[in-house]
Amino acid sequence: MKGFFITGTDTGVGKTWMTAALLHALAAQGLRVAGMKPLACGGYASSDGWRHEDAELLMQHASAALPYATVNPVLLREPIAPHIAARRAGLRLTAAALHESCTNLEEKLDYLLIEGVGGWEVPLNDNETTANFARLLGLPVILVVGIRLGCLNHALLSCDAILSQQLSLAGWIANIIDAEMLDIPENIAALEARLPAPRIGTVPHLPQFDAARIAARLNTEKLALSA
Repeated sequence: MKGFFITGTDTGVGKTWMTAALLHALAAQGLRVAGMKPLACGGYASSDGWRHEDAELLMQHASAALPYATVNPVLLREPIAPHIAARRAGLRLTAAALHESCTNLEEKLDYLLIEGVGGWEVPLNDNETTANFARLLGLPVILVVGIRLGCLNHALLSCDAILSQQLSLAGWIANIIDAEMLDIPENIAALEARLPAPRIGTVPHLPQFDAARIAARLNTEKLALSA
């Protein structure tokens, strides 16, 4: 089974939208794919129990049906930093437990896309961050860059942190989250010149999620040799 770990330059930069769109694109190629969001914070009460919208979106665009508890094994109800939410809930998050939840799948998949929480170094406990979790997975990383003021610094620091874990950066996505930002093409060109991985695509600012429209902007062929 091939896979990717999807991270972002910050929270709210479109990781879930990009992951769901990648699932949509891969499924359209006839591949058996699924997504996971092993750790999430927030969500809502449903008739089936506490659920998170991000995990449900990944389920909607997968071609292989996984149970909700498999897609999102850890859901903390408070929409705050995971280590704080876990402590308040009387839990302790660990990279090893998250890793185990992703590696015990019985489903036969062509690709598994695992979405991180927040940015690259979000704390899990006093000693570990999501970077430790990604290191255990060992998957190539896709970086979602939220194109807004400050994105150059955030993207380059994230890239350095990813490579410091001896992980490969498979590609990056320019997601325009501030349509009013000045000199967007120049900023994307600056990142293209500095990030040691292909730009998978540029996604325009969208008022709502559109899987097909986003997928059409992503070149999944650039990822084929990385997984």
